[in-house]
Amino acid sequence: MQLKHLALAAALALSSAGTALAQTVTLKFHTFMSPQSNVWKDMHIGWMDKVEKDSGGRIKFERYPAMQLGGTPFNLFDQAKDGVVDVVWTLVGNTPGRMPRTEVFELPFMMTNAEATSRAMWEYVQANAKDEFKDVHLIALHVHGPGVFHTKDKPIKSVADLKGLKMRGPTRLTTNMLKSLGAVPVGLPLPQIPDAMSKGVIDGAVIPWEVVPSVKVNELAKFHSEFDPKLPALYTTTFVMAMNKAKYDALPADLKKVIDANSGLETSAWLGKTQEGNDPRGRKTAEERNNTITRLTAADYEAFRKAADLVDDDWVKEMSGKGINGKQLLDAAKALIQKNTK
Repeated sequence: MQLKHLALAAALALSSAGTALAQTVTLKFHTFMSPQSNVWKDMHIGWMDKVEKDSGGRIKFERYPAMQLGGTPFNLFDQAKDGVVDVVWTLVGNTPGRMPRTEVFELPFMMTNAEATSRAMWEYVQANAKDEFKDVHLIALHVHGPGVFHTKDKPIKSVADLKGLKMRGPTRLTTNMLKSLGAVPVGLPLPQIPDAMSKGVIDGAVIPWEVVPSVKVNELAKFHSEFDPKLPALYTTTFVMAMNKAKYDALPADLKKVIDANSGLETSAWLGKTQEGNDPRGRKTAEERNNTITRLTAADYEAFRKAADLVDDDWVKEMSGKGINGKQLLDAAKALIQKNTK
């Protein structure tokens, strides 16, 4: 009888051990950002480290920056959707046409600061565009800090200075804005900027300060033009962190709670705040090379804003053509940004 009890106890112990082993999960995280970038080091690694810690080590990440698992930045969202990888971080604009209601936050002169606008973006999508992310498990949505002009051969001091310049933009709405300002827009993923600028394919680019050193724009550009950061930004870019739906659904309940606790409104706000918080570090790398940094005046700001007005109008018309009330969505996005801006 005692032997039977011992055998039963041993079987239960083995069963429990097997269950514990089954609950240890390894997730593949994939992005286009360079391993030297602030985004990778402070945001992506920071998020993964916290998830691992909160799970007691039962969630582990295989970490793949710089498209190390193959494909291009345009493939990342579908890699998460299709289960090629488990978690991705990418631009919403890398899936042009598939998330039309979400891209409203990329219209010019919308963003106040990245933390507030990231909160607004999360709330907006929950209310107005949740179905655009139905094929993935949504972890976070956010934006970066104010976009800045970076040019090789001349400073941008007025709208007229952009005329004819080949300027890189990250997404279709930003390239539309550059066109409205008189530039020749060139849509390029971030990692292609150094090669394009060094070979003269582009004369400059718009990117936020924080990413400048990771793509050597502090070395390749001699001139940088910014607006007062207290004013709504020239532009921003929208980002999504998403997980494969089946992978999330297969997690045990307690590990789902760990992912959930590191998702949503506060995680979105943290990502935006962290990214914009690195802007001074990026700006300093241009200062250290004695590059020319121009702070445009309030009058200049109004001239740029007026020239870009048509971008909003065109987006509203485009949405109407798809049976979407673009004016209502634009007003909702602006109201949420205002509500969250302190």
